[in-house]
Amino acid sequence: MVDTTPLTRAVDHFADRLRAAPQSRLQRGAAAEALRLARDLARRAQLLEAPGAEPREMPDAGMFAAADQITVAGHDLALVLTDEDQVAEAVRCVARAQERAGV
Repeated sequence: MVDTTPLTRAVDHFADRLRAAPQSRLQRGAAAEALRLARDLARRAQLLEAPGAEPREMPDAGMFAAADQITVAGHDLALVLTDEDQVAEAVRCVARAQERAGV
């Protein structure tokens, strides 16, 4: 069993920063960046769970839901990762997205 704690911590930290961000920051792109990350994490999870099946795209639930969406997608991905390299790559994706979001 692989330790996915670094991923869940990174996702939770980003989500907490989004929840604390002012609405203006969310509107200037932080929420859109979070949605892109959530969609990427969800896609990765679906491809691991059902290789060959067409992944479904996570819907845009609005800027105030972006933190919850990355939390759900990140924790779902953590459940299906099978090695440390996958965890490390997912953590890097979260870190890059958080940097682009500016939170």
